[in-house]
Amino acid sequence: MTSPHSDDRPTPSPIPTRQLGTTGITAPAIGIGCWAIGGSDNNLGMPMGWSTGDDEARSLTGLEKAWQLGARLYDTADVYGHGRSERLLGRLVAQVPRHEIVLASKVGYFAGTAEHGFEPRHMRRQLEQSLDNLRTDHLDIYALHHPDFGVNDRWLYPAIEAMHSFRDEGLIRAIGMRGPHRFALDRFTTTPDQRGDKIARFRALFDIVRPDVLAIRDNLLTPTSRSAGVFSFADDHNVGILISKPLGQGLLTGTRRSDAQQAFGEGDHRLRKRWFAPDALKTINTGLDRVRAIVGQRTEDLIRVALWGCLDRSPNAVALVGFTTPDQVEMNFRSLGSRPSAAEIATAREIMADVQVHLDTAGEAVLTTPAPLPPR
Repeated sequence: MTSPHSDDRPTPSPIPTRQLGTTGITAPAIGIGCWAIGGSDNNLGMPMGWSTGDDEARSLTGLEKAWQLGARLYDTADVYGHGRSERLLGRLVAQVPRHEIVLASKVGYFAGTAEHGFEPRHMRRQLEQSLDNLRTDHLDIYALHHPDFGVNDRWLYPAIEAMHSFRDEGLIRAIGMRGPHRFALDRFTTTPDQRGDKIARFRALFDIVRPDVLAIRDNLLTPTSRSAGVFSFADDHNVGILISKPLGQGLLTGTRRSDAQQAFGEGDHRLRKRWFAPDALKTINTGLDRVRAIVGQRTEDLIRVALWGCLDRSPNAVALVGFTTPDQVEMNFRSLGSRPSAAEIATAREIMADVQVHLDTAGEAVLTTPAPLPPR
């Protein structure tokens, strides 16, 4: 196993430093999302993991390589592999100075035997377990993982009170919450016309929770008109931002072919994601070909414009890039390079926003029935 302090570590890429609002937390603008290294998993009766992230040795090597290349903020959750992601990250934490690493985790999507994932005593138990898993005595950011607080928001105020207690006790430094987000089961339990306005819901919750940090999903497939308001809202309130899915879970790297057999195993959330199906991949790759004509033909060129397209959204933002192999980590950091021109970023966003429109007209992003598993 390669030590994060090894003398043969790769030369870090130049990464701008970001300050997360008024939290006092600073970190390089590229952080590491640790969902995928939780591996195959199921939760809420559906696949919620990554079957391509089951190799723990490879995952640990990737975490260490990210540290060597300059990553300092790592984001995980109790539900990612039901503790597996946190435990792997804890092995890195044990090797590096605690004051140099920023640890973020989340609570709420795993209820266990509790009445609800935001029942305060359950939240405390989950936090204590997360601290044990991560081999630390505090988290830098602890976030409410979704906006469902039970019937009539029964658990909303108790959950907020719990979060403030954790912060007062020094168990966490900052409180986080999701930007506009739909609870995972909503797509299967309610029809689209009954789901409500997730942006209005977010703003209402923001006024009550008053978070220090927001997690906002954004990438080139996200039309600027759909997300610009959320970023300006966050900047106006001077909160830190963690951008999730900046590479569209790998779809924006151009490495996934529409004519190849999908190698997703049981417990992989992508079995329910239509964008990983051949017809959607063909649409996405056609758009990426147009982007290549502007930014360059290499995978690194696509990653570069995708990452900077996110980092340009706010001076308070850190983009969280996931991985399942160490080579992906190295590729992502090597690709950052210098900022593309504003025109290149704007054109790439325009092209891929048009792709998003075509994807939306073909149906919902999440399938009600998982795609069949590949033959053994």
